[in-house]
Parts: sequence; C-alpha cells; structure tokens
Amino acid sequence: FHEYRILTAQEREASSKHLESFLVKLAGRYMKDYRDLALKHPSFRERSENTDLIVEITLQPWRSFSPDGVILFSDILTPLPHFGVDFEIDDDKGPLIDNPITTAEEVAKLRPIELEGLQFVGDALTAIRSEVGDTAATLGFVGSPWTLATYIVEGKSSRIYKNIKAMMFEAPEVLHAMLTHIAEQIIVYIRFQIDSGAQAIQLFDSWGGQLAPKDWDLFSRPYLEMIIKGVKETHPDVPVTLYANGSGGLIERMGSTGADCIGLDWTLDMADARQRLG
Repeated sequence: FHEYRILTAQEREASSKHLESFLVKLAGRYMKDYRDLALKHPSFRERSENTDLIVEITLQPWRSFSPDGVILFSDILTPLPHFGVDFEIDDDKGPLIDNPITTAEEVAKLRPIELEGLQFVGDALTAIRSEVGDTAATLGFVGSPWTLATYIVEGKSSRIYKNIKAMMFEAPEVLHAMLTHIAEQIIVYIRFQIDSGAQAIQLFDSWGGQLAPKDWDLFSRPYLEMIIKGVKETHPDVPVTLYANGSGGLIERMGSTGADCIGLDWTLDMADARQRLG
C-alpha cells in the first residue's frame, strides 16, 4: 500500500548501482477516522496547526496499515504567515491570500521566518518520531519557491497563472527577489523540521510543470538547487525527494538538481524515467 524506506548513508552507497523505487501514497483523507475527526474540527487550518491533531491525523494510516513511512500532516502554505504572508483556506475555493504580493516594495517587506510560531510543527514531528520509533521513517515536507510564489502572487489557486507569468516577463527582478527570499526561509524551515525529528524531506515543486523547461531553468531550478545545497550543508545524510506535477518535460532537469530521489507523477512511465535519468 505505502512503502517508503529511508536508507542510511552506508546503504545508499552500497546500493548505488541499483534502482531504489518507493511507492508513496498519501492516504489519510479517505479514512473514516479522518472524516470523523474533520467533522469535529472543520477548519483545515486548525487540523494542520494543532500539534495533537497533526499527530493523530499523521498516525491514523500508520496504525491501520503499518507503512514504512509516515509523512507529516501539514500544508505547503503553513510557513507563509511566519515570514509575512497571511492566508486562509476556503473549503470550496482552496487557499486565499487577501493581499497578493506583486511589487518590489511589497517583497521588501517580507521578513525572516519566525520559527517560534511554527513550534506546533516541531512538536508534532518530535511526537511522531517518538511514536513510530524505528518501525517507520518520519517524513517532513515543504513547497518549492516557485510553487509558493504562485499562491503569493495570484492570491489563490489558478489554472492559468496569468499574474505570475506576466511578472516573469514584465518584472523578473521582482519575482527573483521573491523567490530568493522564499528559498532562504524554506532552508531554515527544513532544518527545523529535521532537527525536530524528520528523517527525510519531500520537496514539492507542485506547479513546476506549469513552466516551459527553459522558464523552469530560470524561475524554479536555481531556487530548488539553493534549498538542496543549503540543507546538505548542515544535514548531508538526510535524503531530499523532489516532486513536480506534470514533470514529463522536466525529468532530466530535476535529476540534476542534487535531489537524492525524484518523484514521478502518473504521466511518467517508470522505465522511461529510469532511462532518462541515467
């Protein structure tokens, strides 16, 4: 059902000549236990920002199926308010940001991430790691700078990404400044997750596939590489998995970012991806 084995540095070196393949299934939300809990706590922000609820929801699939890994119940937008971008989540419309950021002056007002406000994430990871012990790996996760920027600029989910793509061409320096700031904060946030108990990190470039490859090279790749390098400088043995939705045209590029593992979506054949990644 759900297999995710974390290799030690020695195991990765010993198995470097062989393909390691993992099936990742994010299971919890279809479960009756989760649906019952969601009825009692209808706010997604509450469920994803309360330590006890995070731990309970994260462990529900583990208790039911004994998978090899458990991934933190959270959201890629969770750190945003803690460096200057407030948001809400509407059950029908998804994430909503009342004041999208589109100018250099607004980018300059973004602040360094305040980890004190994210202690619920750290406490949850510590509790999860303590609960599962060595029976399963504890995974943290974050969103990529490009993907987070799509929400910050658009102010909501989008199908065409009109505003941020206009910024790419009309004010690229503003977008690069925003992406740089986001990347710097995400490095700090990942280190915090690892220090709190995460044994591996999933890096979601969820909307990377919305970029043409040449644009991905400009507006996503450098910031993914910045994050991976920053994490490896302090936590060299913690695996980082990179995933991008709709990544069929990006797979070779993703493989050269320094990520330890590349996630595939349904559009990619595993054998083809293996050949393309080398």
